Amino acid sequence: MAHPKRKTSKTRRDKRRTHYKASASQIATDKTTGQDHLYHRAHWHEGKLYYRGKVLADTSEETE
Repeated sequence: MAHPKRKTSKTRRDKRRTHYKASASQIATDKTTGQDHLYHRAHWHEGKLYYRGKVLADTSEETE
C-alpha cells in the first residue's frame, strides 16, 4: 500500500476539497451608459455613480 512521503498540510488539503473555484469575472454592460462593469457593482461614469441604470451619486454638480 502506498504511503505519502510527507504530510499534506491542512491548507493544501482544504484547497483541494473546496467547491469554490476561481473563475473569470462576469462583465455586464450598462444599458444607459454603455459602460462595462462587474455584476452587482456600482460604477463611475463621467462623474456619476450608476447602479442598475440609475444614478446614485452625482459629483459633477458639486464641482461646478
